[in-house]
Amino acid sequence: MAAAHRLRVHGRVQGVGFRAFVFREARLLRINGWVRNRTDGTVEALVWGDDAAIDALLLRLREGPRWGRVDRVDVTVETDGVELPGGFNIRSDR
Repeated sequence: MAAAHRLRVHGRVQGVGFRAFVFREARLLRINGWVRNRTDGTVEALVWGDDAAIDALLLRLREGPRWGRVDRVDVTVETDGVELPGGFNIRSDR
């Protein structure tokens, strides 16, 4: 089973187009998963795909979109009990 990476992005990441930024970057890198805002002001994403593509996405996320500011990205690798459908989407806030 493939490993999924759960990302929590901290900083000024809501109200600046961050989810759309993640969506575009993930699609360009052919990464599967989803992204959503969290009520605590962070952005959460669950992503899976080629290891090199995930590394490239992490580099891009640490830069963020022009109007955002990324203070840190927490990464947790999940290997058990994670459903991994294809495609990438923006989910409702949580």
